[in-house]
Amino acid sequence: MAKSKQQKLNRTSHIPYDKRPKPKRSQTTMRPASHLKSARSPQRAPSIPFAHTDRILLVGEGDFSFTHALHTRHDCRSLVATCYDSAAELAEKYPQSSRYIHDLEEAARENHSVMDIKILYGVDATKLGKSLPAGGGKLVKKGGFDRVMFNFPHVGGLTKDVNRQVRYNQGKLLVGFFKAASSLLTPTGTIVVTIFEGEPYSLWNIRDLARHVGLQVGRSFKFQPEAYQGYRHARTLGNIDGGRGWKGEGRDARTYVFERKGMGRTQTQQAKPTRDGNKSSDSDEDD
Repeated sequence: MAKSKQQKLNRTSHIPYDKRPKPKRSQTTMRPASHLKSARSPQRAPSIPFAHTDRILLVGEGDFSFTHALHTRHDCRSLVATCYDSAAELAEKYPQSSRYIHDLEEAARENHSVMDIKILYGVDATKLGKSLPAGGGKLVKKGGFDRVMFNFPHVGGLTKDVNRQVRYNQGKLLVGFFKAASSLLTPTGTIVVTIFEGEPYSLWNIRDLARHVGLQVGRSFKFQPEAYQGYRHARTLGNIDGGRGWKGEGRDARTYVFERKGMGRTQTQQAKPTRDGNKSSDSDEDD
């Protein structure tokens, strides 16, 4: 040990430990890791899988709040929105739907020269393009859609058995929907499906179901409902008595954009400016 260090130790060895001078602290303030992470990784703008100029077919709408958001928030002007319920059933299950439908129909009437918004009832997602009412008739059959969208597909409470529910949603709903919707697309059109994450939805193997009917996932991303102001998830079975909310509403969900096999990178996958001027780019499982 150097002599100077030994002398220093000798001078302080007789001083009680709690009386000894404390070492000087660094003047540098340590910032939490979370601060650094947020500074380096700003929150990504929501991914929007359509353009306002697209011709969009919406399937399995609940209370039509999503369709309403596409028009009011994203200025979509060519919409064919369908639901499985009849008009009477819809009014009973989702009383709030009348407000959204009224706004959409009023907008279409007042701006008929630049806006084409249609509401159809009693449309079966697996029979799209067939005769009324189940397939949407000529309006749907003529096709030419840039996007066919199905948010949170579910057959409803046919059974409480999880395995049977998986089979119903796979074979009876999604496969039938993919087959029917594929024939209604433009050459570069895509099918957009949003489902909840985790079981039992992960058991549906939605990627494989699409692959069997000639589709592939072009990209997928976290569904952010706040990007659709005014939208609220509607249960397949209708509102809960008493107007209480549904606990599943805050559950994480993912949107899948399906394209025909071999179509390559879709136009909607390209980075495009958002309202704040930033660009958003995505690839499969991007966030």
